[in-house]
Amino acid sequence: MKTIGLIGGMSWESSAVYYEYINKKVQELKGGFHSCKNIMVSVDFAEIERLQHENNWEMLTKLMVNAAKQLEIAGADIIVLCTNTMHLCSNEIIKNISIPFLHIAEATGKEIVQRNIKKVALIGTKFTMEKDFYKGFLTANFKIEVIIPTAKERQLIHDIIYNELVVGEIKNKSRTIYKTIISNLEKRGANGVILGCTEIPLLISNTDVNIPVFNTTKIHAEKAVEWALKND
Repeated sequence: MKTIGLIGGMSWESSAVYYEYINKKVQELKGGFHSCKNIMVSVDFAEIERLQHENNWEMLTKLMVNAAKQLEIAGADIIVLCTNTMHLCSNEIIKNISIPFLHIAEATGKEIVQRNIKKVALIGTKFTMEKDFYKGFLTANFKIEVIIPTAKERQLIHDIIYNELVVGEIKNKSRTIYKTIISNLEKRGANGVILGCTEIPLLISNTDVNIPVFNTTKIHAEKAVEWALKND
């Protein structure tokens, strides 16, 4: 199979889940002792988090482009950025590499279309919910209507991600908050919910809500494996 290049460390907890999902998918499709051929460049999330909240996307983009270039030089055949938020830098990454880049919103959009869902909710960091790089991608490429939580709900979601999930803290109280917010989005017409932060699946799963859940971590990882096997 082709070699998957992973840009990880944002946070390392979700990057570890990527590795698990990727290898489980390889085992499912190939069986036996097969595992995934991959290379990871893992960044320091403390630096990333600081730059995000300083709104320094120019430096963040440089870091992501450099990581992608490292992976290409090391022999990766495709780039997978193991985070939703940092896909804000995806256009510049694509411009600076000569190998394919698997966009997380593209992988997710295909999954939503397969389920014949036209209106979805998006939860994630405030950057992902409020900026247009994710919502706009889904609307432009898949004609999917995307709704987001209220300002107060967005802040709650964001704070739980950065204060708890990225450091591996899983709290039932926070799960209840997320479930309530998703229920509110369902009342507003959402027929599915995108877990648009790779840490959120550590807290929320299909069993927690009434509408279909799109686990972007799992979807992204599995689409990468399918590409790696198909293009071998």
